[in-house]
Amino acid sequence: MAINNDKAFKSALAGLSASQQRQVAARFVQRVFPLSGDVRVKAALDVAARPDITDAELTVVSQAANSARVESFTQCGRETDWTAQGGHFVAKAAVACVKAAEPGDNLAWEAAMQARMARTCETVATGEGTENPEAEEQYRILEAFLNQ
Repeated sequence: MAINNDKAFKSALAGLSASQQRQVAARFVQRVFPLSGDVRVKAALDVAARPDITDAELTVVSQAANSARVESFTQCGRETDWTAQGGHFVAKAAVACVKAAEPGDNLAWEAAMQARMARTCETVATGEGTENPEAEEQYRILEAFLNQ
């Protein structure tokens, strides 16, 4: 199945179990993790990438990732620091990977969108503009995940 647009991407993600969504979402966020570097975010991604995580582990890393998200938001400041803003979106993406899944949630889609925002912040910070190939990379990651 070729995934080459967001409609197909979102649909394929919605067809995954919560565990599979966490695993692929962690892969999306690992691509942008260097924009954060927060050890709590890293721990959340490491746990989300495992198929055998427990509810207790999810609770612990979810709380830690959420703390990283809140702290990163305050670091952005009134004058937008695009690099710090990128780190904030990475933390938000990590929270999506490990939060409690409700019926109808698409955790991987949420993480993917936050990862794209993080990458956009990076390109603005470096003066490259707002175009970036993150969506295409996510399509490739999902296809590889589905084919394994």
